[in-house]
Amino acid sequence: MKLFIDTADINEIREANKIGVLDGVTTNPTLAARTGRDFKSVAAEILREVDGPVSLEVLSLDTAGMVREARETAKLGDNVVVKIPMTVDGLKAVRELDADDVKTNVTLVFSASQAVLAAKAGATYVSPFVGRLDDISEDGMALVEQIIRIYENYGYDSEVIVASIRNPMHFVKAALIGADVCTLPFSVIKQLSQHPLTDIGMARFLEDWKKVPK
Repeated sequence: MKLFIDTADINEIREANKIGVLDGVTTNPTLAARTGRDFKSVAAEILREVDGPVSLEVLSLDTAGMVREARETAKLGDNVVVKIPMTVDGLKAVRELDADDVKTNVTLVFSASQAVLAAKAGATYVSPFVGRLDDISEDGMALVEQIIRIYENYGYDSEVIVASIRNPMHFVKAALIGADVCTLPFSVIKQLSQHPLTDIGMARFLEDWKKVPK
């Protein structure tokens, strides 16, 4: 399973890269706004730092606008993936962009039927938002399982990015289900490496080492 970081903060991306586990990046307008910087400058910096796919979002709501934005965005780098919202106009845009070999990530997916339509339209990636579903008392990971099973049934090429991850268990469940990608905030990436028994064990080893004759 590939691991993407969900951020527009170049410092977080660099730290994740140093760990040696980073396969790509996803961003969105909310994350970009938090940087307080010009988006194109932020995007260019991220693309220089990361070799893997970098998802950058369009802001237009109509098909023509999405396609125009997507083509311009794709010029920023060979590893650009354009995030397209899960709407009828979005699906039309994905179809056009797929014909032009522009990679797309259909975002804000909350049902299996939406995921099927995105795959049929030619999406490179499809992003179900599990945390937001959990927030309204639905089972986000159950949706991921449905999508993966449907894609396997029919041989769809779209990869599933488990998005809106809130905790390490989302990550573990995604791996067990067989998701292609997880995209996580940097805070959760750090949590993946932590366990209280690891901390206790290290403290005990250090304490015992003090007892060894020098």
